[in-house]
Amino acid sequence: MARSTLTRRGLLGTTAAAGGLSVVNGPWRHNRVWAQATDKPIRIGLTSDASGQYANSGASDRRGMIMAIDEANARGGVLGRKVEHIHLDTETTPATGSRVAERMITREECGFLVGAVSSGVANAISQVAQKYGVIYMNTNSSSPSESGENCHRVKFVWDGNGTNFAKAAVKNSIDRFGKNWLLLTNDYVWGHETAASTRALLAEYGGEVADEILVPQGTRDFSAALLSIQQANPDVVAAAVGGDDQKALRQQVAQLGMGSKPAWINNQQDWPDVYGLPLDNLFGVFGTTWYYKLDLPGVAEFVQRYQAAYPDTSMRVPGNVFYNGYMATRELLAAIERAGTTNNIAVIKELEGLQMSAESRMQTYDAMIDPVTHQVQQTIYLATANSAPVDENDMFEILTESPPDAVRDTSADAACKLESYEDTPSFDA
Repeated sequence: MARSTLTRRGLLGTTAAAGGLSVVNGPWRHNRVWAQATDKPIRIGLTSDASGQYANSGASDRRGMIMAIDEANARGGVLGRKVEHIHLDTETTPATGSRVAERMITREECGFLVGAVSSGVANAISQVAQKYGVIYMNTNSSSPSESGENCHRVKFVWDGNGTNFAKAAVKNSIDRFGKNWLLLTNDYVWGHETAASTRALLAEYGGEVADEILVPQGTRDFSAALLSIQQANPDVVAAAVGGDDQKALRQQVAQLGMGSKPAWINNQQDWPDVYGLPLDNLFGVFGTTWYYKLDLPGVAEFVQRYQAAYPDTSMRVPGNVFYNGYMATRELLAAIERAGTTNNIAVIKELEGLQMSAESRMQTYDAMIDPVTHQVQQTIYLATANSAPVDENDMFEILTESPPDAVRDTSADAACKLESYEDTPSFDA
């Protein structure tokens, strides 16, 4: 179909004049001095959890987004326009995520959406975003399907996924710990897809799955599962358990003295899930995309900016979730600036195939946004508990760093079918 030149207001059928929105429409920041001095603000909806299993990660994700927005505004905004944000709780629930996305687009007039931890919530948000053509930055959900069968033209996936992390860990762990594995899996989309990736790699490298134990989201008592693990006596437990569930699991494994035998491979370790726990809770090997003590250009300055921006936050250093929220928002705003317009199709084209240097990303290897799947191909780190921390925050020891090509999820290329530009509604935000 022909590309529309309608504005956001025209697309949504609203009648409010530009710059004339009232603050009673929602809890978003609105500075009348900016509104009078420039064109209407660029409005971003922050779609992160404030309750549910991923509330802690949602708060960290949100802080990263807001710091990137505040830094852009301190430089004079984007295209001379202030960037405003509104946040609504997605509650770690797909149905709520869908309602939040619909409201942010149709009532709050957000031209862009940023944020997610739960992959089910991210998928729900992205379906609404694609319907309206609104660019959606999925910051922190890790199901392979997010850049595979559930990909969309408007969605960009910023975290490593379950396959990326499994590729970094599985072969080395078979060689080091043994072939007999047990899977411990959160019973929802991310857990299932991560376990499936692990199974495929075990089959490829000669490992075996003795059993798989499914644990519902919201599990706090893992005693039955841990008893089953003791009875099975596997060489390795591959855990795809996240959020508050993982915190409870780690505490109970440590209490039972099971942290060293069997070996534990946690597909991905989000910083908010373990920050402040005793080091004996941080057993096993796990994946991450970033650590605040990487000896790389820009890392120390980034940590200082975080601490200046959030002096009262109990989490005194940024982690991978904050990092992903910050990077996704920063690159979105930079793409708008490069495009010279808020037209969604123009901004999408600026993001597709974007090359990002290792230095700009504060990672070991260069990164890029895959134009086929819209996933960021990036460095994947494996870590374990730091036995010689320099301070109370220094919890990780980085063991390996895998370049993007070594951990690429090739199955996503065939599974992802992006909508055409012509079938994606076009508008100026």
